[in-house]
Amino acid sequence: MSTALGFSERTVLVTGGTKGIGFEIASTFLAAGAEVVVCGRTEPASLASAGGRTATFVPADVRDAAQARSLVGATVERFGRLDVLVNNAGGSPDADAATVSPRFVEKIVALNLLAPFYVAQAANAVMQEQESGGAIVNIGSVSAHDPQPGTAAYTAAKAGLLALTRALALEWAPKVRVNHITTGLIRTESAASVYGEDGGATVAAVIPMQRMAVPADIARTCLYLASDLAGYVTGSDLAVHGGGEFPARYLVTRS
Repeated sequence: MSTALGFSERTVLVTGGTKGIGFEIASTFLAAGAEVVVCGRTEPASLASAGGRTATFVPADVRDAAQARSLVGATVERFGRLDVLVNNAGGSPDADAATVSPRFVEKIVALNLLAPFYVAQAANAVMQEQESGGAIVNIGSVSAHDPQPGTAAYTAAKAGLLALTRALALEWAPKVRVNHITTGLIRTESAASVYGEDGGATVAAVIPMQRMAVPADIARTCLYLASDLAGYVTGSDLAVHGGGEFPARYLVTRS
């Protein structure tokens, strides 16, 4: 089992890997033996480190196709190969669909849908030439399945990312596996205030697992999907949301 989850002599690229969930994903792959490259528009004060290695930072705005290609090129130039891509960069503030600007919509779609495609396309070109191929993991959101108010552009982009995953899995098999993680509510330092003054206890009560996810839950799932244990898994949508949320009608009648 430990061998199957080992990533010695493998190279992993994590977009948005300088903070939050991406930082934890980078740390987890480093601990598993991989060399890890992370990217962002600005270099952070500290980078993920584990197993005696520290992530390599490459500046890039992955919404730009040319920069996405350069990011992959820099990774291969540094380590000679690319085995795993985790498309983690994404997110959006809430916005009223009735009044939101076209520029806002374009930026959200670019970050959450176009950027993953640009990086995946460049990564696939490398992986197809490698005997061992490669694996791509797209970090999605429960919003793709269950839209929430204020997330129209984000929801549309994440739904597109899920469909893109399935399309790329069809086109790029058998050398490259492409999978999707549907994430639920995740408790991070930056998002803690969103879940209320009780530290998220009320929100956690509507989740069957009785807690929100933590970044490590997502990171471990990435490790599985990228590993040999998932060697026959492609085009999948793996839900990591603690069972979702209890239906509103159930909560109302229970209270």
